Amino acid sequence: MPIVAESEARQTAERALVRAGVPVENASVQVDLWLDADLRGVPSHGLLRLERLVERLAAGLVDPKTSGKQEWRGSSYLVVDGDNGLGPVVANAALAKVTARAREAGIALAAIRNSQHLGMLAWYAERIARDGQAAIVLSTSEALVHPWGGRHAMVGTNPISIAVPTGEADPFVMDAATSRVSMGEIHDYANRGESLPPDWALDARGDPTTDPNAAKAGAIAPFGDAKGYAMGLAFELLVSALSGAALGTDVHGTLDAVHPCNKGDVFIVIDGPNTAGLSAYLELIRTAEPASGFERVLVPGERGRAKRAKQIKSGVPIADTVWRRIQHLAHGAQSLERVTS
Repeated sequence: MPIVAESEARQTAERALVRAGVPVENASVQVDLWLDADLRGVPSHGLLRLERLVERLAAGLVDPKTSGKQEWRGSSYLVVDGDNGLGPVVANAALAKVTARAREAGIALAAIRNSQHLGMLAWYAERIARDGQAAIVLSTSEALVHPWGGRHAMVGTNPISIAVPTGEADPFVMDAATSRVSMGEIHDYANRGESLPPDWALDARGDPTTDPNAAKAGAIAPFGDAKGYAMGLAFELLVSALSGAALGTDVHGTLDAVHPCNKGDVFIVIDGPNTAGLSAYLELIRTAEPASGFERVLVPGERGRAKRAKQIKSGVPIADTVWRRIQHLAHGAQSLERVTS
């Protein structure tokens, strides 16, 4: 796995998108999102997504220029038709409106449909919290998760991120899918030629598998068994009800280059959170006695921030096949043919 300088990775990925027809400013936003995921050790939401987006652009499934159509439904409820735009570009345009409205009204919500993959939710939530507002971010996906007790995929991975200013330099940020892992992580294991842990996924027949390629055609387990399944289903129903997005096996477009993207995203922004006592409470958790096998107790988000700071200096590990494909799209013949050597 090559270690690539952060600046080189950024410039190469941006060039690949610009060559595919994305305006420079939008390419910069999209790559910043992906690269932040790679830097934090979340390659499932990182640059491995670039090739698929280029394929979707070539198929005419993406409008790389639009920021969507926005309509206020009430004083604090913004409904957005993404017009097949890039996920972070459409979301940032919506957030500019709802963060300002939350400062006036105390709370505001944006519900988005018909935009591309949103990416790592913490990228958005942390930025909102750094500006002094609390955030709840929800997104849905293709049906990739089997219901608890089922054998086949019927529910999305449906992640959630919550960010809260705490009075410390860094806000509290959690980001987790309601599946055991994301499908992007399954693809990352396949790219690296590694076997999955035994309790992560089922194959197309509904039997447990450790083969990531078999898991792509099967289903991911919900995290926490019945509890994760219940949360994922609740989030899917809520996001669909607010945004008008598709449900279950009717959701497409974040993993293929064939269908329009019809999942949904919801951002809830709350202004003026009371941060008194939060920092002291977090420090109490950090200094708690660690369990056997642990060096210390961490607060969610700390590991990723530390990894990001380290890898900005040392370079970003990117799967060899992923990096070669990005270089090919940035500098080679303008072809979507996969590089194999």
